[in-house]
Amino acid sequence: MKLLFIGDVVGSPGRKGLASVMPRLRESHSPDLIVVNGENSAGGLGITEKTATEIFACGADVITLGNHSFRQRESWDYLDQAERVIRPANYRRGNPGKGHCVVEVEPADRSGTRRVGVINLIGMIGLDAARSPFDEADLVLDEMEKAGVATVIVDFHGEVTSEKVAMGWYLDGRVAAVLGTHTHVPTADGRVLPGGTAFISDVGMTGARDSVLGVKKEQAIEKMRTNMPVRFETATEDVWVMGAAVEIDENGRANSFTQVLEPAG
Repeated sequence: MKLLFIGDVVGSPGRKGLASVMPRLRESHSPDLIVVNGENSAGGLGITEKTATEIFACGADVITLGNHSFRQRESWDYLDQAERVIRPANYRRGNPGKGHCVVEVEPADRSGTRRVGVINLIGMIGLDAARSPFDEADLVLDEMEKAGVATVIVDFHGEVTSEKVAMGWYLDGRVAAVLGTHTHVPTADGRVLPGGTAFISDVGMTGARDSVLGVKKEQAIEKMRTNMPVRFETATEDVWVMGAAVEIDENGRANSFTQVLEPAG
């Protein structure tokens, strides 16, 4: 089975970039399952039903979120209703939405329909989590194992690389992939760990590289130089699609990891 995972889609430029590049990615990677992080898809902060619909129209099977999950109040009811839009599982259980889902995947290699679990977790260092992502991972994996789900993908939305690396080692051999999101800058540590779990600290973002993490660079610099309020706008130039492609065997472990860095132009 082939997984294509796309990093944080930032605003309209990211959505348009994803739509333009997806045909090339489908041709080059032939994904059976596409997971997209959409927590920045609505003007750079949060998600709405409209932006989720656009991402699904690009071919996404599941949309994951992160620390901006609830920034768009209008989306709260949608998050409760959507089956394949998930927010961090270790948020409060009463928060809108859910933290994991299971999808039916039919690999192109005709190896048989597979039930695949997707879990969204958020780090505790520098971010606002209700519970430990490590403990939450154990709870959800136990639930999925009892349900007969052997292939699991984890989007770990974390601020610091040490916590992400620790999660990768903690889940090595237990899941197919632990793919880091949130910091928007792709890291160079992508690989398959010894137990068969594909890992990278951060896959990067889908948005404008001519920016500071998707924000117009002049505005971000002004904020950092003056420490005064600045209204951020989404940058539009030099859009790239960033992510990862992972091949997963019949036992739910990764055979290979490939970093995806594709210009939209």
